[in-house]
Amino acid sequence: MATFYNQATLSYNGNVRSSNITTGEIIEVISADKHAVLDNYSMDNDIVYVINLVNNGNMTYNGITITDNLGAYRPSATAPEVVPLTYVADSVNLYVNGVLQTAPTVSDTNPLTIENISVPANSNAVLIYSARPNQFAPLGTDGSITNNAVISGNNFADIPVSETVTPFNGANLSISKSLTPTEVAENGAVTYTFVIQNFGNTASTTTDDVIFRDVFSPVLTSLTATFNGTPWTAGTNYTYDGTTGEFVTTAGQITVPPATFTQDTQTGAWSVQPGVSTLVIKGNLQN
Repeated sequence: MATFYNQATLSYNGNVRSSNITTGEIIEVISADKHAVLDNYSMDNDIVYVINLVNNGNMTYNGITITDNLGAYRPSATAPEVVPLTYVADSVNLYVNGVLQTAPTVSDTNPLTIENISVPANSNAVLIYSARPNQFAPLGTDGSITNNAVISGNNFADIPVSETVTPFNGANLSISKSLTPTEVAENGAVTYTFVIQNFGNTASTTTDDVIFRDVFSPVLTSLTATFNGTPWTAGTNYTYDGTTGEFVTTAGQITVPPATFTQDTQTGAWSVQPGVSTLVIKGNLQN
């Protein structure tokens, strides 16, 4: 929307009189905006984008094209451009005045090019499509993806729209368990090792109240536990029921550092080194 002003003058016998100033507004015939359904992204979830097109005019606009760069950027001044989002095939939907239409044509996916969109007079159209973060998507706490698109067509100037999303900030934990030795004599000593990995960009701290639980069968006697090499104390760091074999940590005892994210400045690909904590539980097998 643009505002314009106008003022007239009247000259006579060497005198000049000015009129009042009139103010008017030019309403854009086609306007657009873009947003993501969620502000944050992760490698496990697609990003859903919504582009709103509004036709304030008295004629139908046919053949509108939307070109989306899917967040393309250069990792460094000398590196080639990389694209951190991958269009999810067949995800595009078009609604006109709330009614689902035949899906427009996706003629290219790099950049994403969606063609043959029509917006009737005095109507609005909503285009919805999904993109999936790939190996070029930044995942650190300072990362982001700025997604730029251009709406183009006949009888109106190109309309740029954009949306910026940031990675989900939080811990993303996994756990694995191993046993040594795997062949044990009666009443023999065994060691259970639990490796807890954090693939998230934020440390898992005491306030997350992570709880570890395992029920050992056969039950362990003379049980000891260490966390990241530090001995734990029963009743303080954990509880253990020597009858049932249930081992449960006290809330806040498990902490795991964040992952480290490193980008190759030439290829643009990100690698992830998870943060790691280790819980070791030893004991003798009970007959």
